[in-house]
Amino acid sequence: MSARWVAGAVRSKAIAQRRLGAAGARALAASPSLPAALQTLVAAPYRREVHVDQTLAQAQHAVRATLLWHLRVLAGWQPRSGVEVLRVLTGWFEVANIDEHLAGLSGVPTEPPYHLGTLATAWPRLREATSAREVRAELATSAWGDPGGETPYAIGLGMRVAWAERVSQLDGASAWAAGGAALLVARELFVHRQPVPETVAPTVDGLLGPDAREAVSLPDLARRVRPDGAWALAGVERETDLWRAQSAWWHRVEDDALAALRRPDLDGRLLLAAATVLAVDAWRTCAALELAARGGGPLEVFDDVA
Repeated sequence: MSARWVAGAVRSKAIAQRRLGAAGARALAASPSLPAALQTLVAAPYRREVHVDQTLAQAQHAVRATLLWHLRVLAGWQPRSGVEVLRVLTGWFEVANIDEHLAGLSGVPTEPPYHLGTLATAWPRLREATSAREVRAELATSAWGDPGGETPYAIGLGMRVAWAERVSQLDGASAWAAGGAALLVARELFVHRQPVPETVAPTVDGLLGPDAREAVSLPDLARRVRPDGAWALAGVERETDLWRAQSAWWHRVEDDALAALRRPDLDGRLLLAAATVLAVDAWRTCAALELAARGGGPLEVFDDVA
């Protein structure tokens, strides 16, 4: 264990405390209005980006931007292999940036891009692309690989599948990635009623097993998916069950990460755990803001969602 890993692990444990936690987010959800909730957040771990005059969309973007800032700070304390772990995890922000960039190219108003700094994989080049075709070409020469198409849908799906595959390679994250991929495929097959494109089929097969794409129902999909991903579909019978399954996925990931944080090991799994609990907290905080914007409560709704 290098001194750099030890220093990074100590910093990981410290920065993992910069979150509201489940109880804090629940209290935020009970706020009678969005301005009241934002007054709370500006004195909390999200104060770097959150301001009291923001809209709901702006505030949620600010929460996620603060998460990214914390991960960038954390990267500064890590050895090279630790930085690579964080670069893989922050791939979500690169996907979000490219989604917005493609929307902007079609004339749709967009949110500002997330600033990835040294954690970017391909974004500095992709932001200069002037068409979806150029975006695809740049992706094909990067760690993302060719998404298999040049429509926004194909690029978005291809990147999400590629991100799941990249995350699955991280020590301690394979079941999270497989479960997330199972939920993604479930939505494609049974909500969007779209077959999994052949261009991403090999990656999907590698994550879930060779038979998953042939499922004819959600229970059938759960039976076909390998065990390390099937857990995310437990109890899912209908399309309307998927939002609860998504929430359950977040809870499983959080439980695993909190358990890893309590372990004495000072290695990449602790870094992964710290980054993950921060990500879960940002997700839960965004859900709390949405409920506050609707007048707060009933908290049973928040408990179901987050």
